[in-house]
Amino acid sequence: MILGHGIDLQEISAIKKAYEKHQEFAKRVLTEKELAVFNGYSGKRQMEYLAGRWAGKEAFSKAMGTGIGKLGFQDIEILNDQKGRPYVARSPFLGNCLISISHSGNLVQASVILEDEKGKGDHL
Repeated sequence: MILGHGIDLQEISAIKKAYEKHQEFAKRVLTEKELAVFNGYSGKRQMEYLAGRWAGKEAFSKAMGTGIGKLGFQDIEILNDQKGRPYVARSPFLGNCLISISHSGNLVQASVILEDEKGKGDHL
């Protein structure tokens, strides 16, 4: 059963501007493991990655119904599997979490679906 769905659309240039203004920006948004991946990239790909994680975490918080504030960026960790697919590696949600992140031009979009496949009830 689907318990929540969140979508976020973000301009990559806005994330780049925030990062250039505050070098600690990436450390606020990314977990330690995400930051290690981020530091392995450079230029455009680095900003796409940061914007994608931002959008993914915003979409997750919307699916939870809280928004960022009650949930922090460090509460959610988004990694990639061996095929490059993103997955939520850590979060306060106990059920199944599906995530998709897509980049096009100056935009990144993320969608998160929270579901409870086992019928244990509402985990939100």
